[in-house]
Amino acid sequence: MTALSLFLVLLALPAVAVSAYLLVLSSLALATAKKPPPTPPPPALRFAVIIPAHDEAANVTATVQSCLAVDWPRPLFTVHVLADNCTDATASLAKAAGAWVLERRDETRRGKGYALAFAFEALLADDPPDAFVVVDADTLVSPNLLQAFAARLGSGAQAVQAHYTVRNPRDSWRTRLLTIALALFHRARGLGREALGVSCGLRGNGMGFTTSLLREVPYGAFSLVEDVEYGLALGRAGHRVAYADEAQVAGEMVAGERASRSQRRRWEDGRRALAKKHGWPLLGRGLLSQSLLLVDLALDVLVPPLSRVASWTALGLLASLGAFLALGAGGAALALFAFAAAGLTFAVLAGWWLSGTGGRGLLDLAFAPAYVAWKLALALGRPAARAEGDWVRTTRAGEPRP
Repeated sequence: MTALSLFLVLLALPAVAVSAYLLVLSSLALATAKKPPPTPPPPALRFAVIIPAHDEAANVTATVQSCLAVDWPRPLFTVHVLADNCTDATASLAKAAGAWVLERRDETRRGKGYALAFAFEALLADDPPDAFVVVDADTLVSPNLLQAFAARLGSGAQAVQAHYTVRNPRDSWRTRLLTIALALFHRARGLGREALGVSCGLRGNGMGFTTSLLREVPYGAFSLVEDVEYGLALGRAGHRVAYADEAQVAGEMVAGERASRSQRRRWEDGRRALAKKHGWPLLGRGLLSQSLLLVDLALDVLVPPLSRVASWTALGLLASLGAFLALGAGGAALALFAFAAAGLTFAVLAGWWLSGTGGRGLLDLAFAPAYVAWKLALALGRPAARAEGDWVRTTRAGEPRP
């Protein structure tokens, strides 16, 4: 093998590893997607639904009403809105809609993580429920949410994550494409990991914890991706997050480019910082202890966004094909990059199938190259300076820009 061939093979290995990982999870997801969910036990568990909110006057009423309408005995659950550093009518509207309201003012410790820690501490102090469920303030929940959580908790789970999807998929090609992306990132990975018996991870919206778990592992995650951070803490403590596919939380996603840019950059900056801090140490710990749970959690934060893997694979295909045609070298790398491309394509199509978007969704995938290019441009731009856990609210459609 020539030096050029070896170099191209080495470049192909990361793409092959990621595509193989996604191929396994997607295949397991498709194989188990129609598996009947567990039967919920007779209603007995007491739940507290917490809605952290920062200036969510436009959305909080519908979210509270959606949570109050779940199919669970009304005496067995309460809905609480944590109005965090709000400057609008979030608190009064939430109270009028039927929620219990907690208000928090703290100009130094800002962000969703601090808000959740405050709410958990307050509700754990006096007659706590059996479990807590966290729902974002721009979200509609499926009526079976607490039933699905009770089924997992009754089987021994301590943490549960519902399927997180898009509330407004028809607003633009971005939200339609994001519906497929979340089906790939949340549903395909969640189903695949559930089949493997590892943690599906936490996605911030539609996540639940038993009271005993919160006492064992207090909520102390304050980064830009506090949900993922707390999921890693649970894994280090030996707890996996069960996936409840039959229940869903549908959050409102931004349709415009400017707000999408701000939101996406925050997410990716946060995940990059978390991977740098925790990814490799967690992977080493998992390999040494032979823990599939820890290895998979590490991979979840170490695997780059699909847009970057796809771009790397496409460039590698072109380079290895050029080397093969011009110099007769790079045949092995060409085969490896082709495998990576096939695996990524399979994973994307699995996400499309699991999204339920049908033929329209398949047409929307034509926008994927433009979306990938947009995300790469964001990655090359300078990250915005902000406090680690600062709560930066995304401007929704129809709202004035800050």
